[in-house]
Amino acid sequence: MSGVTRAVGPRSEPDKTTAYDSGGSGGVMGSLRVIELQLVAFIMVFSASGLVPLLDLLFPAFVSVYLLVLSRLAFPSHGLTSTSPEIFRGSKLFRLYVVSGTAIGLFLPLAYVLGGFARGDDHAVRSATPHLFLLSCQILTENVISGLSLFSPPVRALVPLLYTVRRLFVILDWSQDVWFYKSLPSNATPDTVAWFWFARCLAIGNLAYFGVNLLCFLLPRFLPRAFEHYFRERDEILAKSRSDKSKHSDHKSD
Repeated sequence: MSGVTRAVGPRSEPDKTTAYDSGGSGGVMGSLRVIELQLVAFIMVFSASGLVPLLDLLFPAFVSVYLLVLSRLAFPSHGLTSTSPEIFRGSKLFRLYVVSGTAIGLFLPLAYVLGGFARGDDHAVRSATPHLFLLSCQILTENVISGLSLFSPPVRALVPLLYTVRRLFVILDWSQDVWFYKSLPSNATPDTVAWFWFARCLAIGNLAYFGVNLLCFLLPRFLPRAFEHYFRERDEILAKSRSDKSKHSDHKSD
């Protein structure tokens, strides 16, 4: 899942059996995977629901504009490859960590929100929806730009970094809501008690996972690796350019 899944590596061959190649923007709508179309649907529903604060609605637009500016002015792509190179290849243990993050950050909060709708728990729906909205935008953004040579590795690495920082503040608000502003009724049933503690554990689990993801992976490992790829590619281009000039100069002297 996002923040980490796109770090595992780029997609290889387009999947002919799906409507959309996850992470690439080949023909944009023609190459998008079904799950990403579902993310687009989630984003549209969340945006229209009135459950996402205005600041969070504007944040994806800000990130998109900022990334475009960076890709033009600060970290332009060197264009050695038709698609962006792999930044980080993880071990099997790392992939298990990614799968765990998918469950904790996406599937369980989605089940929580849907359960909140079914139970008539507006508090649950309102507290978790901003996180799901931003995560859906993050995954979609990562998948789209990972297949575009327009975006260099540092720009790609900033997507999960920027979104994770913002989502940590959102998750803090979510945790505060379920721990301090929601209490069990005096006549609570076992089902109500289980739902109450599920909400608390889910919020704290997301806070812990994405906090660790930011401080122990994205900042110390993923971002430096992206810059390493970028500057190594730049040095290769400069060395090749010097070599071509030297050969051209030798040819003229002959």
